[in-house]
Amino acid sequence: MTDQRVRRTVGQVPATACDAASDRSREPVPGGADEHANGGAGTELTASAPPVSPAALRRAELRAERITAGATELEQRLADLLRGGLITAEQSGPALWAETAARMVDAQAPGLAHRARELGALAGAGADAPVRLLEECALLHLLARAWLRRDRLPEPLAATVRTRVGLTASPDGPAIRDDWLVLAQYDTSDSHLTTRRIWLYGAASGRTALLLSYGAAGRVPDLTLPAGLALDAELTPYPGAGQPRMALTERFAPPAATAVRPPGTTTSGALARYGAALRDDPWRESVPVTLDRVVPVPDGDGWQLADADEDHALPVGAAARNRPGLWRLVALSCGAPVRVFGECGPRGFTPLAAWPQGPGEAVPLC
Repeated sequence: MTDQRVRRTVGQVPATACDAASDRSREPVPGGADEHANGGAGTELTASAPPVSPAALRRAELRAERITAGATELEQRLADLLRGGLITAEQSGPALWAETAARMVDAQAPGLAHRARELGALAGAGADAPVRLLEECALLHLLARAWLRRDRLPEPLAATVRTRVGLTASPDGPAIRDDWLVLAQYDTSDSHLTTRRIWLYGAASGRTALLLSYGAAGRVPDLTLPAGLALDAELTPYPGAGQPRMALTERFAPPAATAVRPPGTTTSGALARYGAALRDDPWRESVPVTLDRVVPVPDGDGWQLADADEDHALPVGAAARNRPGLWRLVALSCGAPVRVFGECGPRGFTPLAAWPQGPGEAVPLC
């Protein structure tokens, strides 16, 4: 049995994205994510966009100019950091990146600010901190360069870059009506915002969609969809290459019980999907994947999801190892293959829902 792992180093960013973002003579990923770049309270219910006034266009131009200035400054800061060595960042700790993040907030680029704060959290965080710091610096550098050369990018990648730096976008269709199976729902919070992520699977379209709903710090987001039910609804996609995010446009009936399950793949197939997603969006933190016929097995201090019919496995992500959902998954399996939906990223697989091999309802794991 082999432990497979994907690492998002700058050398492994797909050539299409690298070439497009380089000098030739791009909000959200992920994530999970994308939502960090877009912050703001409310639920994703959409309406037709009003005409854009000249004043609004001018404000957008001024903001783009500020973001460009911020990205240029960020490039210089990253160059200075690498010239001085990563040990400087470790010695400075989070303070260095907190100041950089504040500068990106001043530049009205919340996506860049969020990634800078994440770099501060990595400083001195374990033995692999220098490697992870270099990876994330490379991705931040790629994003800054992509913004500075956004006019040379294909439009889907340019839309992804705009989202990643923090510019909001409206759903642009076409709308998709389907019976949407609710795969999982979970919340994450910081000092300013509670973000609810709801994963859906379209029974007819075969599309996997992500709904985001927001609430101010300490408040529960408005949108709630129980996992395991199906919703007859219309969803509208957001722009961006390979983005799963959609908006709930209209509901036609309340959520109801369903026997539908999403189709599954192997652990090797899950890694292939993540690699393909990086081609469209190098900043993706994870992709939604359903694994079929996998067995949770212990692996030293951690756990793996091992293919029942192949000699491959995916590690369970560190964050999921301390959650009750992992033990519900182990109890559901009892050594037999199960179907598991979750998020697959460079540091493992996060289980969010599971089904027994035979008849049975979905078991939430988050």
